Order: sequence, then C-alpha cells, then structure tokens
Amino acid sequence: MDRPFYPEKIFPLIAQILPYLAVTFEVMLGVLIVGLVLGFLLAKGSLSKKKWQRKTAGFIINVFRCTPPIVMLFVVFYGLPMLFWAIFQVDINDWSKAFFVITALGLLFSANASEIMRSSYLAVPQGQREAALTSGLSESQAFVRIMLPQAFLISLPNLGNSMIALLKEGSLAFTIGLIDIMGKGNLIISLNFGAYGIETYIALAIIYWVLTLVIEQVFKLAEKKFSKGRKGLSK
Repeated sequence: MDRPFYPEKIFPLIAQILPYLAVTFEVMLGVLIVGLVLGFLLAKGSLSKKKWQRKTAGFIINVFRCTPPIVMLFVVFYGLPMLFWAIFQVDINDWSKAFFVITALGLLFSANASEIMRSSYLAVPQGQREAALTSGLSESQAFVRIMLPQAFLISLPNLGNSMIALLKEGSLAFTIGLIDIMGKGNLIISLNFGAYGIETYIALAIIYWVLTLVIEQVFKLAEKKFSKGRKGLSK
C-alpha cells in the first residue's frame, strides 16, 4: 500500500530534529581532536628516518583506511569494553555512547588526517627548512615558524573535504543507540510506526546539505584569510 506524502510536515520535522544538532557537533569536535592528535603522531611516524616507525605508521594507516566505518564502530563498541575489563578490570559498558563513536571515528579520521599532514608537509619546499636552520633557528623553531603555517594552509582544502566525510560518517552513530540528528530522525519514524518516513529523511537531507555548505564556506574563508596573511608576510 502506497503511503501518502505530506510535504508540509518537512519543516516541522526539521524543527524537531535541530535540537539534537548539539550532539552531532559534540561528536564531530571530539572526533576532530582525537583524529588530529593521532593523525599528527602517525604522520610524524611515516616521515621518520627510522624504518620501523615508517613501517608501523604505514601499517596502522592502511588498516584504518581499509576498515568500513560501520565495522570500526561495532568493533569499538563491543570490543573496547572487553579490552578494558581484561586489562584494567573496569566495566565501561555504561559509558556514554558518544565516547565509543568518537573513539571509532577518531581512529578512522586519524588515518586521513595523517596522510593530509604528511603530503602537506612534503609539499612545502624543504629548502625553506634548511634556510631556517642555517639562519640559527632550531629544528623545532623551523618547524613551528616556517613549515607548519605553510603546511596548514596547503592542508585546508583536503581537511575540509575530510570534515564533510566525517559529518556523513557520523550519521552511523544511531546504530549503537546515540541520539544525534540521524538518531532523532529514526526515533521519530519509529514513534509514528513508520509514517512520515520519506518526509523525515528529506528533512535530514536538508539539514546535512546545509551543514555541508557551511563547512565548505568556513574552510574557503579560512583558506582565503590565511592566504592573505601569508602574502602579507612575504612582502
């Protein structure tokens, strides 16, 4: 039996879903922090002069990049409590589901972040680093003052694309019971016994579409601003 379509329901549904946007942002921020920290360590390892560090970092990156988000989410959700209990005798089954989502997606995001950082660093002319060292700067000073700002600017477009991908991957959080915007949408459908399903998913699509546009514009503005600052310093 065909269900009727009620377009007038879409915007009221958006209003019901929007309060849970805070949960989506909380997860994205957590994943961003975890992913960038781990990504930096992996990028550092992949650029190391020591072969074992490069091999280890490369192996971890490949494992994370080849693991589907839904698989990683379930592995972390079911496996991490077992690991904590086996090692620390601590039961984390009652911990917030956001913790498991942030951990799982943070691991996946770290692989992309590490490749972005590594390629951005290598894109900066190494002669600038050598010139900085020759002028009396230490290795760390040359990295922070010369290499890092340029690598950051180069990484912005790819980092923006990764953030958009992260937003979409975060929609899987409802599969372990986290009520974010996708979780709220599915809850609305369940409470209505399957009614207003298409209207709810259209409402969700509009929200994700707007969020994607916002992320794109934020990174474009950031790239434009930092590019001007870099040009100003180079004059």
